[in-house]
Amino acid sequence: MENQIMIKTEELVKVFRTDEVETTALDRVNLQVRQGEFLAVMGPSGCGKSTLLNILGLLDNPTKGNYWFLDREVSSCSERQRAKLRKKNIGFVFQNFNLIDELTVFENIELPLIYLGMKSSERKECVDKVMETMQITHRRKHFPLQLSGGQQQRVAVARAVVADPRLILADEPTGNLDSAHGEEVMNLIESLNKAGTTVIIVTHSQRDAEYAQRTVQLFDGQVVTENIKKNIL
Repeated sequence: MENQIMIKTEELVKVFRTDEVETTALDRVNLQVRQGEFLAVMGPSGCGKSTLLNILGLLDNPTKGNYWFLDREVSSCSERQRAKLRKKNIGFVFQNFNLIDELTVFENIELPLIYLGMKSSERKECVDKVMETMQITHRRKHFPLQLSGGQQQRVAVARAVVADPRLILADEPTGNLDSAHGEEVMNLIESLNKAGTTVIIVTHSQRDAEYAQRTVQLFDGQVVTENIKKNIL
């Protein structure tokens, strides 16, 4: 699978319209991401980074242009089709963790497996394994509000990877963390990439972007620069 194109966009456009205003969030974005790559998307607030991530993550469709994901053209997929592809292939990590306060650490991590219809015994095995990897087994019965920010983000990463997705999308994954916990989370994400998972992060942090093999800069919805920092296998 390595070196195969996982993601390809051609002339991707996203326009948001209200009664009075039309805003172009993405303007003819052309992008390729290979299986196993680690890509950072950077740029100022409002440049289209999160909009791009939402389309790549099949949370939204573009207004115009084409998007191929795993050799399938998906730009006009229905929500049901997108949801099916997401569940099987994509894990998300958000700045605000997006954990469910009423569920324990174990239950939060287990959620994607329930959506996939996995048997209870198999779910337990998968969750136990990923909690051990993330070193949060001792927190399994805790609730999110009983954890530090760094611990909550570890749980969020565990939830993102428990179903063994091909792609992890992370939107400002260290934005609410201090530098020590941020570095910890980025090291976790880097280790997942080294194990073969494709990773795309959106970040304002140059330090976080240094973990990536390649950085793309967005400005006013367009890719303005691209920088390859590490050898891509």
